[in-house]
Amino acid sequence: MSKELPVFEEWPFKVPSIKVAQKKLAAFTEELKNAKSEKEALAIVKKKAKWSDSMENEFTHISVLFSIDTKNKKYEKAMTRLMNDSPIYEAASLEFSKAMKESKFRPYLEEKLGSFIFQMIDFRLKSFDEKIIPEAQKENELTMKYDALIAGAEIEFRGKTYNLPQMGKFMQDLDRETRKEASKAYYGYLSTIEDQIEDIYDQLVKVRDQMAKKLGFKNYVELGYIKMGRYDYTPEMVASYREQIREYVTPVAAKILKEQFKRTGIKNPHIYDTGLEFKEGNPLPMGTTQDKIEAAKKMYDALSPETSFFFRYMADHHVLDLEAKPGKQSGGYMTYFPKYKIPFIFSNFNGTSGDVDVLTHEFGHAFQAYMARNIKVPEYRSPTMESCEIHSMSMEFIAEPWMDLFFENPTKYRYSHLASSISFLPYGVTVDEFQHWVYEHPEATPAERDAEWVELEKKYTPYIVATYKDCEYRAKGHRWLTQGHIFSSPFYYIDYTLAQVMAFQFFNLDRKNHELAWKRYLNICKMGGKYPFVTLVTKDHMKSPFEPGVMKKTIAPLVKVLKSYKLD
Repeated sequence: MSKELPVFEEWPFKVPSIKVAQKKLAAFTEELKNAKSEKEALAIVKKKAKWSDSMENEFTHISVLFSIDTKNKKYEKAMTRLMNDSPIYEAASLEFSKAMKESKFRPYLEEKLGSFIFQMIDFRLKSFDEKIIPEAQKENELTMKYDALIAGAEIEFRGKTYNLPQMGKFMQDLDRETRKEASKAYYGYLSTIEDQIEDIYDQLVKVRDQMAKKLGFKNYVELGYIKMGRYDYTPEMVASYREQIREYVTPVAAKILKEQFKRTGIKNPHIYDTGLEFKEGNPLPMGTTQDKIEAAKKMYDALSPETSFFFRYMADHHVLDLEAKPGKQSGGYMTYFPKYKIPFIFSNFNGTSGDVDVLTHEFGHAFQAYMARNIKVPEYRSPTMESCEIHSMSMEFIAEPWMDLFFENPTKYRYSHLASSISFLPYGVTVDEFQHWVYEHPEATPAERDAEWVELEKKYTPYIVATYKDCEYRAKGHRWLTQGHIFSSPFYYIDYTLAQVMAFQFFNLDRKNHELAWKRYLNICKMGGKYPFVTLVTKDHMKSPFEPGVMKKTIAPLVKVLKSYKLD
C-alpha cells in the first residue's frame, strides 16, 4: 500500500473509453496468440492483469460515486455509460481468456498460475458470449432502474421525509404506536411503487431467461450457477442443505421469536412488533458515527496488529462512507480498488445496532481484500461470493468481546446478534428457493410469483407469517420486492447462509480456542480465491455446510450459548 495515496475525495474521476479498452484488449490477445516462448506468454498475461487492475479501478470509482449520490447527473451519466459498456468490455476480455485457454503454452501457464484459473475461464466462456450483449445491457439498465427507484424513496413520517434505511430506527422504537405508525408509512409507501418494481423484475426474469437459452442452457438456473462460480456444489446439494435448515433451524428460530414476544410482553403480535427484542428497547450503539469509528479503532487495535493498522489506514483515507442520506443507494457493501490496493466500505447508518454490524461485517470483507492484496493474479484475490461472506460474518463474531465499546449493555447485543443470525437462515433459504422457482417458471405472472413467495414463507418462516394480520403488503407476498440481491445478483443470497454456518463454526471454535480460530481466520483470508468454496473451507480444516449432520452439530452449541446470556 502506498503511503502517498490521497484521500478518497481527491481521487481523479475518469470515464474510460470502451473503444480504447477494446483496442487494448485486442492487442493483448494478439500478443498472446503470437507469443514465441512460454516466458513471453506469461509476461503478457501479467501485463494484461496489471492493465485490468487499472481499468477495474476506474469502473469501481464510478460505481461507488453513483451509489453515494444517485441524484448527481455527472455520476448518473457515467454509470449509465458504464452499464452499457461493461458487456462490451466483458466480450473483449473474453477473447483474451480464450487465447489463454488455447495457448500452446497452457501447460506452463497452468504450472505458474495454477489450474483453477482455467476452470474459471471455462465457466466464463460458458456464461458469456457477445451474442447476449443486448440482453446484458438491458439487464444492467433494469437493475440500475431498480436501484434508483429504491434509493429515491421519500417516506413522509411525522412531518419529516425519510428514505427506506432511515425508517429502520422507528420500526424498532420502544413505543408500540410509533412502530405501528412507522410500519404503516413504510409499507404504505412501498405499495405505491410495488407495480413498478414487479414490472422491472418481470422484465429481468424474461431477459435472463433469453440469455440462458441463447447460450444453450435449459433455463437461467443453470446459467446462474455458472455465473456465480459454483464449481464444487450443485442445485441438488443446495436443496438438501435448505431442507437441513427447515428441519433444524426453523424450529429454533420459531422459539427465539416466541421468547422475544414473551420478553416484550406482547400478547397479540403484529409485524411491527417483530423489530422490538427487549421490553426496555433494543440495544442501541452509543454516540455519533465518529464515536463509533473511534470505538472500532480501539477494538481493532486490541484484536491484532494487522487489523489495527488496516482500520486506521481506511479511516485516514476516507474510504468509509457510512451515514444514510437522500439520494444514496440503500444497503451496504465493500468493494476494492486494485490499483490503489485499498477497499471501500459503503453503508447507511440509522442509529440501530446494524451500524455496529457494518463495522464488523463489511470490515471483514475489507480485511480479506487487504490480506490478499499482493496476490498477483487478480482472479485469485477475491473468492467466490459464498467464501467472501465467511470473512465478513465470522468477523462479526470474532469482534464480540469488544462490544462494550459500543453498547451500554453488550450482553443484550450479543444475544440479539446471535439470535438474529440463527433466525436469518430460514429467511435466506426462502430467498434462494424462490429464485429457483422463478427461473424454472419464467412465464409466471407477478401474481403467481407473489403466491409462490407466500407458500415458501409458510414453509420456512410460518412464525413470521402469523404476524401479518393487518399488513396487506406482506400478506400479499411482497416482502421480496425490497431484497436487492434478487434483482441485481440472482442466486447470490444462499451465499450468506452458507457463510453464516461457517461463521458459527468460527464462533464455536473461538469460544474454545481463540488463537486457533484467529489463525484459521487469517489463513482463509490470505488464501483469497485460490480455491472454490468447498475446497477452501476444507483446506482451512473446517466443515462444509453440505455435509450431513453439520447443521445440527453447529446449531446445538449456539442454543446453549443463547440460554447462557443473562438478559435481566
